[in-house]
Amino acid sequence: MNPRSVVVTGAGRGIGRAITLELAHAGFDVIGTVRSEDRGEALRAEVAGTGAAVRTVLLDVADPTSCVQAFTRIAGMTGGGPWAVVNNAGFAQPGAVEDVDDEQVRQQLETNLVAPARIARLVLPAMRDRRAGRIVNVSSIAGRVSLPMLGWYCASKRGLESVTDALRMETEPFGVKVSLVEPGSYGTGIWEAGADLLPDEHASAYGDQYAAAGEVLRGVRNLPGPRPVAQAVHKALTARRPQPRYLVGGGARSTAVLDAVAPTAASDRVKQLATGLRTAPPRVTRALARLRGR
Repeated sequence: MNPRSVVVTGAGRGIGRAITLELAHAGFDVIGTVRSEDRGEALRAEVAGTGAAVRTVLLDVADPTSCVQAFTRIAGMTGGGPWAVVNNAGFAQPGAVEDVDDEQVRQQLETNLVAPARIARLVLPAMRDRRAGRIVNVSSIAGRVSLPMLGWYCASKRGLESVTDALRMETEPFGVKVSLVEPGSYGTGIWEAGADLLPDEHASAYGDQYAAAGEVLRGVRNLPGPRPVAQAVHKALTARRPQPRYLVGGGARSTAVLDAVAPTAASDRVKQLATGLRTAPPRVTRALARLRGR
């Protein structure tokens, strides 16, 4: 076993790509999982262009057979199994709770919640035998703070946080350290991709909100890059005593605090206003208009 071998799932883009670059440059033997040969080739070329290296393996985390095949191959590549796994692969299914059908719900939970647990199940026997290993699960501020129109995504991340907490306590006696990384909003492509998954606005009571949300999601351009998330993962892998949770970004920290201390009714109202489920009182709208005009 290479003591510096780390598997990063969903390494082909967004946060996964940032984590792969960060760890490769820090000297880790990074194995990035991707869903296609083309994406793997592009990732290897990008990392090589920065003076580092990465190996890739094909993996669909939502497919149990693919997981077994990929981690069997990875065990051969690492002399028995990786030292660490970063469960990053995921997607965001938008839509009101009543508009997301059962199959979409299953796919959301399978990818964001069941798959990280499945992967932990595949790597933990070797980690326990070595009495060493780390698992880092990438969640989201949405795992702490539920938002309208993202209920099932929030549910998948809230579930991941609960499972991660249990896993951390279960594996600690065996020398395996488990951490959770909770990013705020970063420019990763997840929200632009989510726009294509919005329910049909013409067949929903929430059509106006979907039309507005689609424009916002497809127009996301000014979010910061995801390197702070990659740096948090690096800390979780290198700290002698890693933190149970790494909340990443000022926006995530302030959102978590405000949601925890604000009355539920007030928090609900702010989230409804933010997503267009409610409109601000006329006097507030006029005041905002005056501020924008300055």
